[in-house]
Amino acid sequence: MIQSKCEAREQSTVGVMSVGLEQVRRDWTRLGSTEPLWAVCVDPAKRDGGWDDDEFLASGRAEIDPAVARLRELGIHPDTGRVLDFGCGAGRLSNALAAHFDRVVGVDISAPMLAEARRLDRSGGRISFELNERPDLSAFDDDSFDLVYTDLVLQHLPPDLADGYLREFARVVRPGGAMVIGVPESERRTFKGLVFRYAPFPLIRLAQRAVLRYPAPMRMHTLSTDRVAAQVPGGRIVASDEYWGGDHWRHLRHFITMDGKASG
Repeated sequence: MIQSKCEAREQSTVGVMSVGLEQVRRDWTRLGSTEPLWAVCVDPAKRDGGWDDDEFLASGRAEIDPAVARLRELGIHPDTGRVLDFGCGAGRLSNALAAHFDRVVGVDISAPMLAEARRLDRSGGRISFELNERPDLSAFDDDSFDLVYTDLVLQHLPPDLADGYLREFARVVRPGGAMVIGVPESERRTFKGLVFRYAPFPLIRLAQRAVLRYPAPMRMHTLSTDRVAAQVPGGRIVASDEYWGGDHWRHLRHFITMDGKASG
């Protein structure tokens, strides 16, 4: 039997990826194919194509503009040359980052999400969107970004994979650069929070598909501040601000300077 190019590529990808990352890729490929904007900004009122493009992009500016101002307030001033938007999805934050940086590289594991991001690109060519199906960032050189920004992405990965990407962020950020990492620190002591903490994932997966009608499930994991700090050698957490989390999670946005990273 002659193997198709798609089948050969699929087998090659699985050989590089862990089983956990492969499942994440499958889930977010399905989400990107069916409800890309809603999957990025989950709002019950926006199901079935309810997000307007301009409104969706404006929500990105509403996050990025205060975050950049907060960096400056904390005395963190990365160069404005090149920024990595990790887990860029449909490019909501990439477009907003392009207002502050000369070049933005948006990376995602879902090809359909990246297709939507390219459709929504309003940067005039200053954003490049790249598919990364590896458990690392080996496509990028050491010290090649002034800022790494990621928000509400690492929570969807198995914790060991999230740890690996955090170490890769520290590798690709230049000495004196910065990271902004938005992750859930812990579940809230509410009914919904305790369900996510104690219920087995297969049960949550079933509820998301059968009850909430998610096109594909969204895994959720917490990452403590100590765990984040341990994975970024040369980094220093300057502030950890609590922000949106609803009644499920306590979310923190960590502002990290790489002023302890050795140059050369």
